[in-house]
Amino acid sequence: MKNSILAAGLSLLFFTACNSEKKDNTSDSTTVDTTILDTDTTTSEPADSAAMMKAWEAYMKPGNEHQMLSKSVGNWEAAISFYAPDGSVASTSPGIKAETKMVLGDRYQQSTYKGDMNGMPFEGMNTIAFDNSKKVYISTWIDNMGTGLMYSEGTFNEAKKTMIFKGTATDASSGKQIPFREVFTIIDDNNQLMEMYDTKDGKETKTMSIKLTRK
Repeated sequence: MKNSILAAGLSLLFFTACNSEKKDNTSDSTTVDTTILDTDTTTSEPADSAAMMKAWEAYMKPGNEHQMLSKSVGNWEAAISFYAPDGSVASTSPGIKAETKMVLGDRYQQSTYKGDMNGMPFEGMNTIAFDNSKKVYISTWIDNMGTGLMYSEGTFNEAKKTMIFKGTATDASSGKQIPFREVFTIIDDNNQLMEMYDTKDGKETKTMSIKLTRK
């Protein structure tokens, strides 16, 4: 698969170069104002295909960050709690099943959730990536309780075993985007905790948490 991708990339570079040469060799009988051309001293640098391939290989190669994500592979039991504005627990839905796996050649972590939440069938999916170029972790979340997608970026604190993501989400009541902060803590090999905080009117409040226990 990797060789196919590299071959496709080289083919694209060859095709681009050929097109450029064809354009340079095309004659035009239309009179050209050479005074304009003489003042244009800009030159285009040829693409360094070897450097491009090297950068591409580095971008697509899973590293230590992806290996760290793979440690969460397995089956988990999740308890999802929602919080009232005063910080008290408004509701908790235990017994939700979660499965975490690495996909697309161990490049992305994918977790699927399924169970009952407040008496309603619940399904959700989380993906976490580490972008080798941007040097950041990227998290997305979708579920059957809405029609939008949550996107956030963050970093990992190795000493505290904590990921902190920041992004925006849709407030269904107003239709506006509100900032949120997600703190994901690896307590140990068998326990994890995700806590989410929303910011409204300049005030941050805890809105949700997911306690994960490996099964």
